[in-house]
Parts: sequence; C-alpha cells; structure tokens
Amino acid sequence: MAIKLRWMGVLGVLVGLALGQPAWGASQELTVSAAASLTNSFPEIGRNFEQQHPGTKVIFNFAASGPLLQQIAQGAPVDVFASADQKTMNQAQEKGLIASASRKNFVSNTLVFIVPQDSKLSLSGLKDLAQPAVKRVALGNPASVPVGRYTQEALTQAGLWEPLQPKFIKGESVRQVLDYVSRGEVDAGFVFATDAAIAKGKVKTVTQVQGHQPIVYPVALVAASQKKALGQEFLDFLATPQAMAILSKYGFGKP
Repeated sequence: MAIKLRWMGVLGVLVGLALGQPAWGASQELTVSAAASLTNSFPEIGRNFEQQHPGTKVIFNFAASGPLLQQIAQGAPVDVFASADQKTMNQAQEKGLIASASRKNFVSNTLVFIVPQDSKLSLSGLKDLAQPAVKRVALGNPASVPVGRYTQEALTQAGLWEPLQPKFIKGESVRQVLDYVSRGEVDAGFVFATDAAIAKGKVKTVTQVQGHQPIVYPVALVAASQKKALGQEFLDFLATPQAMAILSKYGFGKP
C-alpha cells in the first residue's frame, strides 16, 4: 500500500509538470519592477493575482522608473516592467529590453502641487512659488524620475523653471519627494495625486498641475523573462474589473 501511494504521489507530480503547474509544495515566482507610485496598490493586486494562481508568488521591486530600467538593462531577473511614463518605456523598447507586442497602457494619474499639512504659507498656484517666503521646493530628478519630468514640463510652460532653480531639492523617487514634504523639510513639492492621497493628514494639495504630457502608465513583459506566459497573465489581470477597482481605490484613473 505504501509503495502504491508513493507511486500515486510521483504520478501526481509528473502530471502537474506536464500541465505546466507547480508540483506539490513547489511555487513559481513572478518578479515585477514597478514605479514607486505603485507601491501601495500593486501589492494588493499581487495578493489577488496569487489567490487566482495557486503556487505563484509575485515579488515586487519598487523604485523610480529610470533606475528600474537601468537594472533591467544590467540583467536583473525581471519578468514585468511597469513605468510611470512613456519616455522610460520607449527607451526600454528602443533597447530591445521589452517584448514590444505586450506593451499596453493600464492607468493614468495627475500631477499635484502639495505643501506640509501645517504650512502657514499662502499659496494657491504655481506662480506663488516665486515668493521669497518659499525657500525649498521638492521635485523628482527629471533625469530619472517621471514625476520630475512632468514637473519640469509644467514649470517650463509656466515660465518658472529657470527662476525657481535655486529653490529646487531633487528627490530620487516620487516617494522621496513626498517624504520631504510630509516631514516639513521643504516648503512645497510636486507628486502624483495618488501619492498625496496616501499621506493624508501630513500634506495638503494646493492645486492640480497642468501644462505637461498626459500621465499614462505603460506595462510590458521584459524580453529576457523566462516566464512570459505567467507574466502575460499578470498583464491581463491588470485590465480586469477586480484590479481596476483596486487601482481606482488608490486614486488611479483609466488609461
């Protein structure tokens, strides 16, 4: 009887492998590199994806889109890449780092101008940043952080990019900018609306910012991934009502 049960166990494992399913006790990991502004929403989406894909573990790597692209270019074992801007994904595509056919837009966001919750400054628009009382303004580094590029576009459009240069404190991710403002280390800053929302009680939004390219997030399979089928299932899951409801809860809009 023991021998029979043992063979039944082996047969079950072999059948599972033949069907592309993980064996008993085994698991498969999917690594997703995602923009820092997705830090709160993606883990919840990942848990829901795992529930629908038993034996799968989604591992997230969050940072500014630019550094994530550099990691992929240097051979980091990533299966899915989600960027906060089109420029970074375009660079990935030009370098052959993503499977171009898999690329799609999945959410949108807005840029906002925020101040610490206890700020006593009288600010209502971008031009108020030129006031002498405003000493430090945080923004993402435009060289590598999407929110910084959107900010640069908006301030340039408003004729304020050059005049405000001496006041700029550049963060290496949108979350670093949010931290600067939340802790009152700067007088104002520029983040995505979704980031401002998670810091409710620590920051307040002065106004939504215009004058920049539409903020639409693309996602794609990484060309070097060995788990493209599973990665494609994750991309497909992002478009489901279940995933969109989670993204909406965190303030993201439809693409």
